[in-house]
Amino acid sequence: MPSLFSFVAGLLFGTGLLVSGMANPAKVIGFLDLAGAWDPSLAFVMAGAIAVGVAAFAVASRRTRSFLGLEMRLPDARHIDTRLVAGSTLFGIGWGLAGFCPGPALVALGFGEPKALLFMLAMLSGMFLFEVFEQLPRTAR
Repeated sequence: MPSLFSFVAGLLFGTGLLVSGMANPAKVIGFLDLAGAWDPSLAFVMAGAIAVGVAAFAVASRRTRSFLGLEMRLPDARHIDTRLVAGSTLFGIGWGLAGFCPGPALVALGFGEPKALLFMLAMLSGMFLFEVFEQLPRTAR
């Protein structure tokens, strides 16, 4: 049963990305172009997503088990450090350059968008390099 609900949630998420325009790099770059022909429509999409997320986390934070009976494991980290700021900065730069973030890139890849393939390869390479870097002793970093 959890797999079915995961599939439905993923399908709903992907459909939302398509309908909102988040899977279209030109729309995303138009949103990020504050000095040019700015397209504010994605701000409403993000505000809606934040509202749903806040409500969902408020409910989830009071539960120990999901509605399907599975264990709830919410993140508990609350500190902001150099790694978080650097990672967020790299994410933002990549999003601005490519017009994709991971979810919309997967949706666009499913539709055969060549830029999405390039983005996914770059993202996976970055994830691999992060894992390699994490394995180095602290003194070598």
